[in-house]
Amino acid sequence: MASSIATKPFLTSSPAHAFSSSSSLNSDLSSLSSVSVQISVRPRISKRFQIKAAGSTFGNYFRVTTYGESHGGGVGCVIDGCPPRLPLSEADMQVDLDRRRPGQSRITTPRKETDTCKIFSGVSEGVTTGTPIHVSVPNTDQRGHDYNEMSLAYRPSHADATYDMKYGVRSVQGGGRSSARETIGRVASGAVAKKILKEFAGTEVLAYVSQVHKVVLPEDLIDHDTLTLDQIESNIARCPDPEYAEKMISAIDAVRVKGDSVGGVVTCIVRNCPRGLGSPVFDKLEAELAKAVMSLPATKGFQFGSGFAGTFLTGSEHNDEFYIDEHGKMRTRTNRSGGIQGGISNGEIINMRIAFKPTSTIGKKQHTVSRDKKEIDLIARGRHDPCVVPRAVPMVEAMVALVLVDQLMAQYAQCNLFPVNPELQEPLLPMLEPAEVPFV
Repeated sequence: MASSIATKPFLTSSPAHAFSSSSSLNSDLSSLSSVSVQISVRPRISKRFQIKAAGSTFGNYFRVTTYGESHGGGVGCVIDGCPPRLPLSEADMQVDLDRRRPGQSRITTPRKETDTCKIFSGVSEGVTTGTPIHVSVPNTDQRGHDYNEMSLAYRPSHADATYDMKYGVRSVQGGGRSSARETIGRVASGAVAKKILKEFAGTEVLAYVSQVHKVVLPEDLIDHDTLTLDQIESNIARCPDPEYAEKMISAIDAVRVKGDSVGGVVTCIVRNCPRGLGSPVFDKLEAELAKAVMSLPATKGFQFGSGFAGTFLTGSEHNDEFYIDEHGKMRTRTNRSGGIQGGISNGEIINMRIAFKPTSTIGKKQHTVSRDKKEIDLIARGRHDPCVVPRAVPMVEAMVALVLVDQLMAQYAQCNLFPVNPELQEPLLPMLEPAEVPFV
């Protein structure tokens, strides 16, 4: 909104004339009319603020923008900042997209989508060019008529009401941007990030289901040093322990047939993470990870390292003591810090747990309010997961990988431009012969 500032009257005569005589000055003063100057002032909004307000872009150096809606023409992402000369094809992304896609088992939504991705830019002759990578996945099994009731009433605990509160309009079919289909762009870009981490530093990001409703996998049953993707993918629950996987599947089946839903917990670990990632104060690595995974749909909690259980210990019980291993490296005997200390990775296994709520859209009658402010009953239709956690596993991996590759680029740019201090630091990239340098 423009505003006006009125100034006091001022003289327009030259200095010589103004001071020539007192009478002349008085004559000028009497002849001058009052002059007002109107200055138009427009509020200035930072371009950076305007860009980030949309909330669809993640990362600083490895930047990902997701697009699309559940029942639109398709979904996808644009990846900016990917290093050039990285071998890349649709197959690299399709593996994780297949782990995320709907209709893969009886405990997921029955919506049938192949989620076949296509790269439209940023890759030439099988390698990345360093320019933006556009990845798209079409929607092929939309049923917009399933959402007729939801155009009139708000689903309890869903984003329907808050989207209306914020925008004054929303995409009713499928929940629009609040739908889990938005995560396709995250998983596709996360697959690229995982490939960079693996080839550059041997870093592995693995997630698995550790709780479904009241079925809790004991922590000591899983060896994070030897855990493999094959173990995780050996069953539809994505729990690496077969016995507990069956219990989880039964728990989901029990609510599925009743039109209800349950939540759970996904545990994620990172092996061989380079030391030194993360920054002090506001950009601590665990803070960046928390923001990333908590941006996923249905997330309600985040624990890192010892988490809330650490509050029951004393300092002497909780501290991770240092020692020198057989390779001459400094390590910690325990890992209650979760692989990060002072906001910076220390080389130990990073571990975190993410809580997911029960799916909001259920087939049971619930009390709610319509868009015209009337209290009504609603039975939601459509196809939805009775438990989101099995499909959330690759989503969590993707967000963790996106954080780590972004932090890896930041660390390389800030702390590895000049020779490192060999007494205290490890180089991110060992001295290699030209033929051994990755991505050439």
